[in-house]
Amino acid sequence: MKIVDIAEFYSDQGGGVKTYIRQKLQYAKASGVAVDIVAPGREDRTEHMAGGRILWVKCPVHPADRRYHVFTRARPVYELLDTIKPDVVEGSSPWRGGWIAGKWAGRALRSHFIHSDPVASYPHTYLGRRLGYDRTDKLFAWFWSYLRRLDRLFDLSVVSSPWLAERMAGFGLQKPVSIPFGINKSEFSHRYRCAGTRHDMLARCGIHRDDAALLITISRHHPEKRIPTMVRAIGELNVSRPIGLFVIGDGMMRKANEKLASRYPGIHIAGQIDDRERLARGLASSDALIHGCASETFGLVIAEGLSSGLTVIVPNRGGAADLAAPEFAETYEPGDVEDCKRAVLAFLGRDRREMAAYAGARAETGIRSVAEHFEELFRTYEGRLVNAGARPAGGTA
Repeated sequence: MKIVDIAEFYSDQGGGVKTYIRQKLQYAKASGVAVDIVAPGREDRTEHMAGGRILWVKCPVHPADRRYHVFTRARPVYELLDTIKPDVVEGSSPWRGGWIAGKWAGRALRSHFIHSDPVASYPHTYLGRRLGYDRTDKLFAWFWSYLRRLDRLFDLSVVSSPWLAERMAGFGLQKPVSIPFGINKSEFSHRYRCAGTRHDMLARCGIHRDDAALLITISRHHPEKRIPTMVRAIGELNVSRPIGLFVIGDGMMRKANEKLASRYPGIHIAGQIDDRERLARGLASSDALIHGCASETFGLVIAEGLSSGLTVIVPNRGGAADLAAPEFAETYEPGDVEDCKRAVLAFLGRDRREMAAYAGARAETGIRSVAEHFEELFRTYEGRLVNAGARPAGGTA
């Protein structure tokens, strides 16, 4: 089976999408599936990786984030597809990349892979607390109409969790299929906890006492990630007790977040860390993972935190909330500094060892491995190909 993923949001400096795609390439190799990733980049080039290739197409830089590029012309992508002749074409963007994938004239099974919920990411971030989330969804009825038109070009829509399939079906998408994501459980574990790593992380936060609490967040510096909410909450709590916040990630708002963090004690903006072993040690050596984004479709970093034995402090909406449970999590209203502070204080008052045990048990039995996710994904595609075959989509983008 040959799969081509038209991945508009893949970037070498990206976050969850990059992690997911590299896992797909690695697992495809073990499964005998050929996978090519078509991504917009600064030049036309081919990058060979274990399990497949990244086929970069020269495209303009994204106006809001120079780490990314955006598809404009369909022809270069279609030329690649015509050469590869895939069995399955994945469109993993609701924007130009999705339309290019859906309207290719070749014969292939079309899969609309929904990696994001744009209404939850942006309108909910700016309007949700003021207008209400249901009302905000209704105000963006035009987007759901647009998404339904795009969705009709595909044979199925893949989402990462049952709750998201229900949300998409509620807005009229006819073919959402839930194939929950997974994580590399051997890569993240409480066994990687290191006193030296924890001491160093606290020191970078300007805290030189080992009885302080250490919170970690791994997130892009984008508006929907709400890093300022966490910075303000932890910074204000530091007035009465020492708490370190170690922030990993990069993005368009990093300088603004660094400026904000400089006003508070206990905050360290560490930047991007791509070394997975270092990330695993950092997670396991922390006391809790705190997250600000309420629009995650799954929440890979939340799952990795649970696998590391961490309590999680997360918004009460989206994929992060879906992974949370009272036994090992505290939740708060997205973007609400005071409620975030309340959740952190509630965590500090609980038995951390007991919560860590519950978190580890949830990761072990309630979160899939990467292999289990891709086994179901590839099996789903193969079943569709056998039962219905590929069909020509027709049209032009």
